[in-house]
Amino acid sequence: MSERYAPARTFPPYAYLPGRDPHPTGDPRGHSYTGEREPPAAYFEPARWSENEDYLFGADLYNAGFFWEAHEVWEGLWHSAKHDALQADFLQGLIQCSAACLKIPMQQPAGLEKLSTNGLARLERVASASRGDYMGLAVREFVDRFRAFAASRPETPDDRPRIALA
Repeated sequence: MSERYAPARTFPPYAYLPGRDPHPTGDPRGHSYTGEREPPAAYFEPARWSENEDYLFGADLYNAGFFWEAHEVWEGLWHSAKHDALQADFLQGLIQCSAACLKIPMQQPAGLEKLSTNGLARLERVASASRGDYMGLAVREFVDRFRAFAASRPETPDDRPRIALA
């Protein structure tokens, strides 16, 4: 496994797969169920990405194969960043790529294709606006690698590109 970016945060006991597992937050048996609504995520300027524990933990979750969980963490950040169009596009692109990976074990190739296409289009806009790097990620490189991965018609998400932050 790659480097952890938020090593103090523990992974859930299972990676949620819809239709197989209890819903993490909606089912009392779920790994993150509290019965309460999560507080809104704090907004961080893009330049302060390395201080954003949720962003870093989302990368850890995605890299470790917790696709639904990464999607949820980044979605909270996306809601907080809606006033920042570039950051919102970036986060939504990551969300859609993570959700695309989730479609592989769900045996939904059309979902993989649609989410990959939409997520990569957002990330391409971010790469163009940011000269390739954004919030610690070499976005252009990630887009190229993820596009090749999705086009390979993967049977598992194991060979997906990992998020490497610098």
